[in-house]
Amino acid sequence: MDTSGKLSRLPRWFRSRLRPAGLAVCLLGVVVGTLGRPPAAQAAAPPTPVDCPANVAGKARCYGGQDDNGAYYTIAVPNRWNGSLVVHAHGGPDLGDSSDPERSTGDLDRWSVMVDEGYAWAGSSYRRGGYGTRMAAADTENVRRLFVAEFGKPRRTYVHGQSWGGNVAAKVVETYAGKHGPYDGALLTNGVLGGGSRGYDYRVDLRVVYQYYCQNHPRPTEPQYPLWEGLRVDSTMTSAGLGARLAECTGFDSAPADRTALQQRNLDDILAVTGIPERTLESHLRFATFTFRDIVHQRLGGRNPFDNRGVWYTGSHDDRALNAGVERFAADPTARRDLSYDSDLTGRVAIPVLTLHAIDDPTAFVEHEAAYRATLQGSHRDEHLVQTFTTETEHSELSNAEYANSIAALDGWVRTGRKPTARSIAASCAAFDARYRTGCFYAPDFRPRSYASRVNSRPGGRDWPAMTVGQERAWSRIDGVGIAF
Repeated sequence: MDTSGKLSRLPRWFRSRLRPAGLAVCLLGVVVGTLGRPPAAQAAAPPTPVDCPANVAGKARCYGGQDDNGAYYTIAVPNRWNGSLVVHAHGGPDLGDSSDPERSTGDLDRWSVMVDEGYAWAGSSYRRGGYGTRMAAADTENVRRLFVAEFGKPRRTYVHGQSWGGNVAAKVVETYAGKHGPYDGALLTNGVLGGGSRGYDYRVDLRVVYQYYCQNHPRPTEPQYPLWEGLRVDSTMTSAGLGARLAECTGFDSAPADRTALQQRNLDDILAVTGIPERTLESHLRFATFTFRDIVHQRLGGRNPFDNRGVWYTGSHDDRALNAGVERFAADPTARRDLSYDSDLTGRVAIPVLTLHAIDDPTAFVEHEAAYRATLQGSHRDEHLVQTFTTETEHSELSNAEYANSIAALDGWVRTGRKPTARSIAASCAAFDARYRTGCFYAPDFRPRSYASRVNSRPGGRDWPAMTVGQERAWSRIDGVGIAF
């Protein structure tokens, strides 16, 4: 294999490490690395140069390709590379049968701050759309291996995930990251860290509470189906059609003065009972409709992983009537097991993990962080965790100064072994904001309430981790367990 072109793209200090013994060790590491579980697919062809997205143009060389699993990926190597790599796990999940070639490129553009800070960046679009946390983790690990095969082993490697990508990155940590690599640390931002078997219970509640008040999803004149399906498998409903039904029932897209009295009461009751912010009501209902359909019909063979028995819904104008009339259902134990195995976290963490979460995140509630801390505490691994919080109110992105500050704090922790604190991280942000001018909004004294304080817990749902190491080990021996890749 001719490595001269690849070596010329690397910093001088790194080239000196690779010639000749270092290169042999690096290539041996790649070969050994491919023996892990599950086997990593290699690229159908080496990464090829591509145009960088706008926010990275002129700052890095960008590469793209598609691996043998069908996952598109994007890689960026900064012109002034610091020798370390950020492997990114994207959120979602996006729905669809195939990999989206634009997803990883768009995420590189969105998190170009990592390249600005000197880190190489690699992200996978995943081999298909739809739910599958372990699948997404495997594809994330695979793009790291592809990077190493092409550019050599970085000084340090960090995995970053936001939203559902936080769940994916946390699964990467538990599945692939041991004390001696290949990952050195993890940055989880606005992460869905409660896992799948409990992390969507508030959307289960939204689905049934919405139908109790609105009776239009489905309408009485339409084919009926259990609400845990989200949507019947053959429905042609679109996101726009769902939005129209939500508007019909609640007037959510109208000014309060333009809503009928019934629409306003419906809206007030739904929001009060579920605790979902008005501005993200539609997006949560979309998830509880289309993503639930994907989980149930495409990933679990029509089995129900959700349960709302014993939940007492409160906050409406008539709780007794609501609880008497709301649809109830019990989970199929095998479906709940498979969703848990795929996406729940054991807390088995051996590397530094830093989290950053907006206190008023309207999509992945900040109480997910309480669930994650309880998960690591339950596994006696919380010494590996530092959590930070900001007063921001958005889910999809946070301040670039905070992203830069967070990766620097994580890198310092890994390099020195000195664990930072929420207060020390808040104090260091100003130096980055002098460059990015996007603000620092840390609240170093904030501690989230328990997950159960925000989400109706199911029987046994107050203990963490949601999946123990023993359960994971036992379930892994069952043929076909989990969600198929």
